[in-house]
Amino acid sequence: MDREHQEKPSPTGGPTEPETAERSGPHQAAVATPGAQRRVLVVEDDPTIVEAIAARLRAEGFLVQTAADGPAAVETASAWHPDLLILDVMLPGFDGLEVCRRVQSQRPVPVLMLTARDDETDMLVGLGVGADDYMTKPFSMRELVARSHVLLRRIERAAVAATTPRPGSVRLGDLEIDRTQRRVRAAGKDIHLTPTEFDLLMCLARSPRAVLTREQLLAEVWDWADASGTRTVDSHVKALRRKIGAERIRTVHGVGYALETPPGFAGEGSPRGQAAAEG
Repeated sequence: MDREHQEKPSPTGGPTEPETAERSGPHQAAVATPGAQRRVLVVEDDPTIVEAIAARLRAEGFLVQTAADGPAAVETASAWHPDLLILDVMLPGFDGLEVCRRVQSQRPVPVLMLTARDDETDMLVGLGVGADDYMTKPFSMRELVARSHVLLRRIERAAVAATTPRPGSVRLGDLEIDRTQRRVRAAGKDIHLTPTEFDLLMCLARSPRAVLTREQLLAEVWDWADASGTRTVDSHVKALRRKIGAERIRTVHGVGYALETPPGFAGEGSPRGQAAAEG
């Protein structure tokens, strides 16, 4: 598909169709990056939608397998080991949320969920069972490809970070963030975060108590420059609050969010006293 086109809504509720427009658009650079033979499993029971997604992803250089129901999705994921799962919520057999649970219990994989309902509760449940991002139908095919690249790049960065020595852990009272192992503990308990949630928490932790706008978070965590995606930030913040405690993240209405810290905390990973002692 010509990248000098942008999409308009499809009457079927699936991928959108192109219309001539100017070249600018969100995530242009990411879409231009080849898929480098990454494996993507597309799970969708609508043949028209799944064929359109598969064709576009193959054109971008991805290896693609498809499944049309919950059991087939879990079986294919177990045998094929995809690098990314694009998963519809409503499926025959059992739904996409159950697929996500089962696949993540076998082998962690980034998940982009597709939903026909613009319901924040559904989105939060999806994030809670291990999804990394979601898109509401009808969606732009360009945006789907762009978000796929973003999720894969994030996993690659996480893999590099896991083998790169980094100084200590970030500690904010009883919240501890291990940057090397990408692990989090809160109130003495291990907290399981998705890669997106961890990146969001680290972004906030780099500037404790500072208010970061939704646009800043969207750009840094999602590599996304379009303000229309700020609802994604809100949903991920809500999911993160559920896991680490709502009181740890402060909302500044109409602006963004800040990570709350205990008294005496001065900067990333160091209390004021320790920072002063180290000079």
